Amino acid sequence: MKHVFRYTIGPLFLMVSTPLFAFLFWFTATNLDGSLNNLIHFFATKGLADGFYLILSPIFFGSKFAWSVIAIFSLIEILLMKIVPGKIYFGPTTAMGNRPVYKQNGLACFLITLALFFGCSIYIPSFNPALFYTHMGEFIGAMNLFSLAFCTFLYLKGRYFPSSSDHGISKNLVFDFYWGTELYPRIFGIDLKQWTNCRFGMMSWPLIILSFLYYQNERSGLHLSLIVSVALQLLYVTKFFIWEKGYMRSIDIMHDRAGYYICWGCLVWVPVVYTSPALFIVHLPETLNFITAFLIFVIGAAAILGNFWCDYQRMIYREEYQKTKKLSSVGYIEAISKQGEDRGNKYPLITTGLWGISRNFRYVLELLGTFFWTLPASFFLPLPWFYFLFLTILLVDRANRNDSRCHHRYKEDWILYCQNVPYKIIPWIY
Repeated sequence: MKHVFRYTIGPLFLMVSTPLFAFLFWFTATNLDGSLNNLIHFFATKGLADGFYLILSPIFFGSKFAWSVIAIFSLIEILLMKIVPGKIYFGPTTAMGNRPVYKQNGLACFLITLALFFGCSIYIPSFNPALFYTHMGEFIGAMNLFSLAFCTFLYLKGRYFPSSSDHGISKNLVFDFYWGTELYPRIFGIDLKQWTNCRFGMMSWPLIILSFLYYQNERSGLHLSLIVSVALQLLYVTKFFIWEKGYMRSIDIMHDRAGYYICWGCLVWVPVVYTSPALFIVHLPETLNFITAFLIFVIGAAAILGNFWCDYQRMIYREEYQKTKKLSSVGYIEAISKQGEDRGNKYPLITTGLWGISRNFRYVLELLGTFFWTLPASFFLPLPWFYFLFLTILLVDRANRNDSRCHHRYKEDWILYCQNVPYKIIPWIY
């Protein structure tokens, strides 16, 4: 029964519920003052079926405008991936002995995208920079249908036309569609997982929250609360693109196949849920004075930069170890892989500095950054804090999955490492 729930019932439930949740989340934020009580009253008054019909029918298929924007945005990001110069680098060797190839141009693409958005806002009179707020429901409808079609394409491609030997099926259609059939699908030289994760999901995040900023300015003038929240999120996204090379070597990319879980998540869940603290703040009353706003920004920025330093430090140390086979500036345990094509290869597990505080101390800093860009929403409503709760669950699960994989991969070396760094995430607690 546990196997059926994990591989069939659970994935099927998520694939049905998460699109509905995305629509409800947006509708509650923009039409019901962000209130769960108002949502309950709405369904109590309209009925469940009629309520969903009223919410979904105008936007379920998107709109011509939404589909056009998505198509243009997708084409621009694909072109930038191809034409913007950058150094070639490789991802980790897979279990089948393959090494994915990437171009290190994420930061340049990010800055060009922002420049295009601001340029259109300034020089094209018909361009409304608040479009992602005023048409968000239509975008959710279009992105949802597009991502479902895209995931179907990925399922068929991985099954019949895989890009490498890192593919396969489990003979469970539900799970294969949910999890994916291919680890690194590519088409016309474009890594599709990198495009969905980095160049659509993460690249749309800053444009959407900037659009919220423009909308609030048009409606009631800018509030410090939204400025601080958007500024911290922009810092986080900028950090991401500076560190994109490291992300392409993370557990999300190395182990999660390109299916509904990761691709629908990046195409729909990220634009809707990750941007939601700013969405709710748009209509909330001002909660901050200048001093409070400044303190929230400084502490939040320190957490985000600390998170970047953790990730960047690990990336640099791993590259140094690959070149010299030793590290002179930090303590570490030399772990030998006992599994896969890299059996016998050695990897450094750092035991000092930020990596000596806990095995995933960067998650503490990431959660702190999220906490501080949500804090301007205050505690008027619970829904602005949904992303923080979701991220907490996601990171705890990721830490547990990483522990399990590393234990199987490094055996006694991982046990020794855990004795040196005993806490998974929060020092002295967990």
